[in-house]
Amino acid sequence: MRLAHANEKERDDVIDDDDAQDDGGIVQIAVIFEAGLAPLALVIGWLLGQRPLEGFEWAARDAAWGAVAALPMLGMFWLAWRWPAGSLAEIKKYCIEELIPVFRDCGWHDLALIALVAGIGEELLFRGTIQAALSRWLGLWPGLAVASLLFGFLHPITPTYVAIATLLGAYLGAVWIATGNLLTVIIAHAIYDFVALVILHLEPSERSRGSD
Repeated sequence: MRLAHANEKERDDVIDDDDAQDDGGIVQIAVIFEAGLAPLALVIGWLLGQRPLEGFEWAARDAAWGAVAALPMLGMFWLAWRWPAGSLAEIKKYCIEELIPVFRDCGWHDLALIALVAGIGEELLFRGTIQAALSRWLGLWPGLAVASLLFGFLHPITPTYVAIATLLGAYLGAVWIATGNLLTVIIAHAIYDFVALVILHLEPSERSRGSD
């Protein structure tokens, strides 16, 4: 019995080590992918004649507005997560089954890093480059609409999630128009992603539910 218990413990240790390596790899992949959007924005901006950082300026007031701008998105996320009605339940199920196991062993610093590079990379690409270029060609609000649709379609988890991502893209685009500073939407996006990842991280996984 002792030998069997020892062998089982060794197997569990090996599985835990593999999971830790996989989780570290997931973090690296997520960071590399999101960070890679920044140079992609520079390349696309060069092709379109649009400088992604043209609307960026460090200003404490605009940074504070970014934190405030994150609050409506977080409120919407919390309501959808707490009371998932209709097709929102499918999104929550996907998050519990697919995303929570991926991030379950990540530290808060890992989640913060992923959120930060996502905020920078995605906003440079979609707001600083694509929306800016489209607005120059099509007009302010048509450019916002098309850029938001592109943002939504590049989050193809479910049709409902595409619609939600489109609305979030439109909201962030409108915030950028209102403030004129890309810093505001970068901070709003990063804070939203971080808090959402923390909520997912704190939610029990399917494996944990099954063992209860």
